Amino acid sequence: MRELVEVIAKALVDNPEEVAVTETENEKSIVIELRVAQADMGKVIGKQGRIAKAIRSVVKAAAAKSEKKVIVDIMQ
Repeated sequence: MRELVEVIAKALVDNPEEVAVTETENEKSIVIELRVAQADMGKVIGKQGRIAKAIRSVVKAAAAKSEKKVIVDIMQ
């Protein structure tokens, strides 16, 4: 999941070298934290959060087989 979020984020931003993704897994869920440059926050979130919602939907679909809840947090 981490790699998927990283590839999507790097394709969206102007500063792909500043994209950092961490993944924390426990029994019931996987938490993925995405960090990008401050100037790229708008590109990752999108108007009314549409791009962020799309990223979460893609990750959720990819994780459907794992039976774990996947949470994607976009951090500052």
